[in-house]
Amino acid sequence: MLNSLIRAISALGHKAIVGSIALCVCSLSTAALGKTNQVDGNYNISIAGITIGKGSMSLALRNNAYSAKVSMEPAGIGTLFSTGTGAAEARGWISGSRILPSRYEMVSQASERNFHVDLRQGSGHIRNELVRPRFKPSATRIKVTNKHRKNAMDPLSAALMPVVSRGDELSPDACNRTLPIYDGWTRFDIEMTYKKMREVSGNGYDGPVIVCKARWIPVAGHRPERKSVQLLARSNNMEVWLAPTGHKKVLIPYRISIPTGTGSLVVQAQELGLPNGHKQSAAR
Repeated sequence: MLNSLIRAISALGHKAIVGSIALCVCSLSTAALGKTNQVDGNYNISIAGITIGKGSMSLALRNNAYSAKVSMEPAGIGTLFSTGTGAAEARGWISGSRILPSRYEMVSQASERNFHVDLRQGSGHIRNELVRPRFKPSATRIKVTNKHRKNAMDPLSAALMPVVSRGDELSPDACNRTLPIYDGWTRFDIEMTYKKMREVSGNGYDGPVIVCKARWIPVAGHRPERKSVQLLARSNNMEVWLAPTGHKKVLIPYRISIPTGTGSLVVQAQELGLPNGHKQSAAR
């Protein structure tokens, strides 16, 4: 269970769909990023309403360069069955409407096993990789080939989504996109579409959010017969809610909801550290 949660914070795979969506930081106008802007967030992770983990996110943007970090640890009932932790970091550049990652690293420990991913990237492709451990051989697993590493990016970098702004930072354009992602084990797409606008209060932010519908589309590295894969591929109930940071044209995740066999997996902001020292917290 905890390994799935760690990958839910650091990477998106067939065992942890929340990945990139949970860490989605949407940059809607790179022209607005002339100085270094720091955004931080703390998130609660729960299943069926029961807290099982805590996550944190930090994003730094300067001109066309970005650096993102995330971490996760058990909390609440999660401390009773595991002591695992995990963290990931990504960096690269934004060029117009494209994200050009340079490197992604993820390390985690769960069930007395160590997990490590190091992806070197360039020109929108995965160039080199170090992944430990590898999946055990399986006749039913869809093989990952070199073509699957082209026109793909790591899950953290995929979470930065530049679009041409038309003036409203909470634009449907922030949702409408397909993200091609490779996490070191699996290659998949996240298809996002605009759903609605709504007002929220508490849990780190008071105000409007944009709600995106999300679908997980397996491409390679998965085993089609697995119930978890089938459940995620069929699901039409995944959502990510995006909130303004206080800096023009930048959004960060407020809430992510993903159905699982044991109830909804929810990642929700508890505290947001916004630019210019402004902070909104659920503790009032």
